[in-house]
Amino acid sequence: MISCPANQTAPLASPSTTHAANLTSLNVFTICLHGLVSTIGIVENLLIVGVVGFHVRRSVISVWILNLAASDLLATASLPFFTLYMARGSTWTLGTTFCRLHSSVFFLNMFVSGFLLAAVSLDRCLVVLRPVWAQNYRDIQLVRRICAAIWILAVVCTVPFYLFRDTLSLPDGRILCYYNYVRFPPSGHRDLNALCDQRKQGLAFMKLLLALVIPLLVIVFSYGAVNARLARRGCRRPYRFVRLVVAVVVSFVLCWAPYHVFIVMEALAPDGHAVRGFVLKALPVSATVGFLNSVLNPVLYVFSCPDLCSKIRHSLGAVMESVLVEDLAELARRRSTARGSVSANEIVLKKKNSLVTATPKTEVESLSDKVED
Repeated sequence: MISCPANQTAPLASPSTTHAANLTSLNVFTICLHGLVSTIGIVENLLIVGVVGFHVRRSVISVWILNLAASDLLATASLPFFTLYMARGSTWTLGTTFCRLHSSVFFLNMFVSGFLLAAVSLDRCLVVLRPVWAQNYRDIQLVRRICAAIWILAVVCTVPFYLFRDTLSLPDGRILCYYNYVRFPPSGHRDLNALCDQRKQGLAFMKLLLALVIPLLVIVFSYGAVNARLARRGCRRPYRFVRLVVAVVVSFVLCWAPYHVFIVMEALAPDGHAVRGFVLKALPVSATVGFLNSVLNPVLYVFSCPDLCSKIRHSLGAVMESVLVEDLAELARRRSTARGSVSANEIVLKKKNSLVTATPKTEVESLSDKVED
């Protein structure tokens, strides 16, 4: 398999140290913690999607939150496979195709989250700056079309990362699910190192600009304009949804910024430099922190929206009530069946007893009749 020279010389442990590291308590704790976090994230986002999708009145805000939660659910659903990768000694054993799909989910969530947060910020900006236009044209159907366009754009942005993802065999026997920038080489002879550097730097800055910098600039511009307009009007209305968006944006930046910083450092650091070794060790941790954003968002939805929290409690209560009602009905049915069977047995026993008692009496009467004769 042809791959970039940098991928062949990645600073990774030898087979003996790798297997020994898998047995340490720290590695076991990390794997268990990662599995626990992934499970919590899946349950949280399933709950948010279920409640917002089926128990909350459809509105523009609920459509935004539903799409954010769907993206987070898709990301957290892929976390158990990363936990499996860690548990098997940081080696990928699920094949090349699933390697590309798993990585694509990670990047898809990154792009969708950034695009959606930027769109939500522009939406709030238009509501304040152009209230008449928002009243006439801002409806659920428009927001749904915007969300569909965002998902399509995110998929298009994810395609290059799918194409250049590959499984690479390492000298220590492990299999790495990482970039292979020499796939689909252009026609004609090209320098392998130059091709790898160009594609690596291009994808790194593409992620940085599209998934972090541009959404962040849109968010800052939007809320700056909103605050300026409200300040001129002299009003300080407590926008609950604005507080939610600000919390989600802060979480998004804190979780994703380290990953993008390390990706750019990896793309610019020369081969063999000490910084490159540090970055290659820090990238898996920063990727896990990026996944953590999908686990934090449902918590922010609940604590920033008391109505959503009450609906979640109501939904869980309704589910438990239905389960208990079904269990009580099943118990009552079983009890009635048992009582019916007991009553039937009693009737049978009574009939048998009557037959038994009747038979001796008849025999005695016949014997006495014979004696009298």
